[in-house]
Amino acid sequence: MKAASGGYIRKLVVTGALGALAVFLGVTRLGLIPWVSGASITILHIPAIIGAILEGPLVGTGIGAIFGIFSLYQANMNPVGIDALFRNPLVSVLPRVLFPLAAWLLYALLSKWKKIPAVIVSSVLATLVHTILVLGMLVLTNGSGTLTGGAEGVTVWAVIGTILVANGIPEAAAAGIISTLVVAAWLGISSGSKKSKLSSEE
Repeated sequence: MKAASGGYIRKLVVTGALGALAVFLGVTRLGLIPWVSGASITILHIPAIIGAILEGPLVGTGIGAIFGIFSLYQANMNPVGIDALFRNPLVSVLPRVLFPLAAWLLYALLSKWKKIPAVIVSSVLATLVHTILVLGMLVLTNGSGTLTGGAEGVTVWAVIGTILVANGIPEAAAAGIISTLVVAAWLGISSGSKKSKLSSEE
């Protein structure tokens, strides 16, 4: 019972810590990396991927929910241009709750082969799933209409095409690199701790 309770507490702590990190990256804008044509690529989704890989689907979806709620809050505070579309929780929250499940499932399947390649592949593909889910919900909730809030005449399809090309691929690459570095470091620390415990018992 104590071990199970400790596991739940650890998962709760990891969810809160990585969720807070996602919010911190958003508030400080450190999670928005300047890119070509004035666009930015985001790494705000990466804590959810890391949480899903290290602690499982519940932690991943919990972090994703925090990220999504923060996105919803930001959209309502500054509903300008494409941000106005994220006032709909189907766009801002739902995709962020769902995409960590892809990271967890892919890692669970591929880690039986090799762990580090599994982290790379699951991080990259989960990021693409995140992008596709967000863009898909933009289409479902807005169709081929035009944006509001200062971007009149710009169609949803035009924005989606731009985001997919300019943001989707770089964000997937960034997720693959950052997630792999963090998870590899954590697995190394965990492995070292286990060896230390075993050594002390001998």
